[in-house]
Amino acid sequence: MNCKYWTPFLLLLILMACERITPKSPPDDSLLDGPLDGLNAAQTIQFLNGDRAFNSEVFTSATGLGPLFVATSCGSCHAGDGKGHPFSSLIRFGQTDSTGNRFLANGGPQLQHRALPGYEPEIVPTGASFAKFTPPANTGLGFLECVSDMDIMASADPYDLNLDGISGEPNWKKPPSYSTIKPNSISKGELYIHRFGKKASAHTLLHQTVNAYNQDMGITSTYEPYDTYSQQKIDAEVSNATLNDVVFYLQTLKAPVARNQSDIDVIKGKIAFVSIGCDKCHSSTLKTEFSTIEPLSNKTFHPYTDLLLHDMGPELDDGYTEGSAKTYEWRTPALWGLGLSPNSQGGRYFLMHDGRASSISQAIEMHGGEGKKSAINFLNLPESEKKAVLKFLESL
Repeated sequence: MNCKYWTPFLLLLILMACERITPKSPPDDSLLDGPLDGLNAAQTIQFLNGDRAFNSEVFTSATGLGPLFVATSCGSCHAGDGKGHPFSSLIRFGQTDSTGNRFLANGGPQLQHRALPGYEPEIVPTGASFAKFTPPANTGLGFLECVSDMDIMASADPYDLNLDGISGEPNWKKPPSYSTIKPNSISKGELYIHRFGKKASAHTLLHQTVNAYNQDMGITSTYEPYDTYSQQKIDAEVSNATLNDVVFYLQTLKAPVARNQSDIDVIKGKIAFVSIGCDKCHSSTLKTEFSTIEPLSNKTFHPYTDLLLHDMGPELDDGYTEGSAKTYEWRTPALWGLGLSPNSQGGRYFLMHDGRASSISQAIEMHGGEGKKSAINFLNLPESEKKAVLKFLESL
């Protein structure tokens, strides 16, 4: 062969060999992380910066960790942006009603159960009620942030006026001074609708992120400059630029992609899910209002939540509350991405607010209060329909 043909021939062989040995990218519906479609070049760069700060930056004593803390990085609690394992759970303590937390001087409201050498980790004070929270999945949060207050209120029925046994209501709290109040926000005096967290105690993703840096890792910022150990105001240990990158990353993580939606059992399960009343709280469809992030603006999406607090009965009453939430009230968790939860939870399920349910069916059966009727309806389904409901939920 003429030597002038060797170079392209060798390049072809190399490309063919690389194609054989390079693993294919996993299907999009098998992963929870990844950006929204439609980000421009500058937004993609900011997403990647936020991804790096969230998943790769591990804090040490030299970079501001602690001295008391729960975790050393954001990603350690949210592997692959999925649900966390009970090992990385948070414990909140000391508040039982709307009058405030009596244990703020004892480290409340969050327990920092790890400490740098030379310091003693916190323990729950004697007499303090507490609740355990497993870290939630992060995907699709930008869509939830962009649901209008008006749409949230449209689903609320605090006095059960329609007599369907469901009386969801928002968590009303005073937001921190740095949290942006959207133009169409609904308020009760100084109180505004909050939507993130197990009891919907965070107003925005910035509020959630600032709290996580401060309470989970002991990292101060200009937004939350007080050290959790000394309670003294100190210099910011994370920059506003990094915080804004992380918030943008959380806002622009894609929504989970449902799987096997044409499967006949998944379709039957979805029908049964509605027939037993689960959709009264786990609303399948919401829409976003205008957003400056175009891929989030005026979109219809399917999270299976109403972002409201619901009475879950005495069995799930942990004696702890936040904002206007009662001790037995919990925000409806979004169900999208549920079937991928074991990927980040060590190969099995840890469901409900504290991970006490080891399967989807067990989580359904634990529903009390407003969810009890649907739980009973599920238990009374023929076995084939129960399996179809579980298959549908696993497809989300």
